[in-house]
Amino acid sequence: MSNDSGNILLAVLTGAIVGVGAGILYAPDKGEKTRKRIKKNALKTKEDISNRISQATDELTKTAEAKKVDFEQKLEDSISNMSYKADDIIMTLEAKLAELKKKNAQLQK
Repeated sequence: MSNDSGNILLAVLTGAIVGVGAGILYAPDKGEKTRKRIKKNALKTKEDISNRISQATDELTKTAEAKKVDFEQKLEDSISNMSYKADDIIMTLEAKLAELKKKNAQLQK
């Protein structure tokens, strides 16, 4: 999870805790009603946090997949480029070898 997602999650949890505490302190209802309301709010907060975590996970997965595809393409391009350069080096070396063989043959005469 990215740092921003962690900060958002911490803010949501803090807000939920503060909200529940304020609800208890200022609740005009009886204890049973207050507990039901707190439970309802806690379940709603839990669901909200679960949804946010799910969304963050989905976004992270999409980003990771996009970066993977990008990396694979760059790697393939680099390998292809190196292959062309290797072919050029081999051709140059073969030409030099042929030239040296020719000179060696002349010197052998």
